[in-house]
Amino acid sequence: AGCVVVPDSLRTPFTFQPNTNLTLKMAVLLGMGNPLLDISAVVPTEFLDKYDLKLNNAVLAEEKHAPMYDDMVKNFDVEYIAGGATQNSIRVAQWMLGAPKSAAYMGCVGKDAFADEMVKCCEAEGVHVNYMVDEATPTGTCGVLVNGGERSLCAALNAANNYKIAHLEKPENWKLVEDAKFYYSAGFFLTVSPDSMLKVAKHAAEQGKTYTMNLSAPFLMEVPPFKSAMMECMPYVDVLFGNESEAATFAKSEGWDTTDVKEIACKASTLPKAEGAKPGRLVVFTQGMDPTIVAKDGAVLGEFPVIPLAPEKLVDTNGAGDAFVGGFLSQFVKGAELEKCVKAGNYGANAIIQQSGCKFPPVCDFA
Repeated sequence: AGCVVVPDSLRTPFTFQPNTNLTLKMAVLLGMGNPLLDISAVVPTEFLDKYDLKLNNAVLAEEKHAPMYDDMVKNFDVEYIAGGATQNSIRVAQWMLGAPKSAAYMGCVGKDAFADEMVKCCEAEGVHVNYMVDEATPTGTCGVLVNGGERSLCAALNAANNYKIAHLEKPENWKLVEDAKFYYSAGFFLTVSPDSMLKVAKHAAEQGKTYTMNLSAPFLMEVPPFKSAMMECMPYVDVLFGNESEAATFAKSEGWDTTDVKEIACKASTLPKAEGAKPGRLVVFTQGMDPTIVAKDGAVLGEFPVIPLAPEKLVDTNGAGDAFVGGFLSQFVKGAELEKCVKAGNYGANAIIQQSGCKFPPVCDFA
């Protein structure tokens, strides 16, 4: 389940066509997000400084980042890996669920070989991908700059930025929504199609299903239109994921005078829910190597330690948060106890940080 896209593949013809005659097993989990091809390389600190990038952060590419991708390819040993936060989580969830087509994914790609490779990757892993294809725009990419095992992400969304609610609303695509019982989007999708997120979130509330979302990156809470879109979805969010830096930024954006992760988790768990939505919100905040905090109804339900890893076994942290979500959801959709869900999240994250990028062993032996 490596899904490394080799440069030679860029010359292969595009063959993917959306499947409108779905006869497959219904996916219980549906993800919607920004499908990206990760261009990953180990780089020195000077390279991060050159492009004004910080470790353990994610940004959208600006004009100043335009030369960076070529710069990476020319000067470093790069690896091409299927990526995008939500797609990573869905791939990990599918890996841990095992039964083919248990998880499905939507997003927008270009009509090119990068997209073709991502389709092959996901289909080989058992994920049902249902991409919208924008023939005029190239598939999105994400620069993954690794330094000392930590990562900095810089995404050029390209086609991923062009997902439209019209694709979601087509009967054959909306059927995936109707068939699923659980939904997940990383916060990054708020910059692209917040109306799609809100439509699915409202469907989940109306049908007694479960909608889950990730804070994903500080900038989403620092840019007013993105924060506004996030808070429009929040009343429908049944499970909220994030890490300690995102939690701190969220608290600041809400005017909460605290940096205590447990307190922030408790406060976030009591934000208002929409009328008709399931009562309560589970908040799950990871903290790197420190224990994961889980809160609901204003109280901490538990602090769960991560799986220890010898420093020499750490390859890079890219995809660790995504993998935690995928692992957590793989058990959550089965109705497992909270402790087992977090344990599965830690298992997924532990597997991914021992690989370059979001890749995992062929067999999942989680029990």
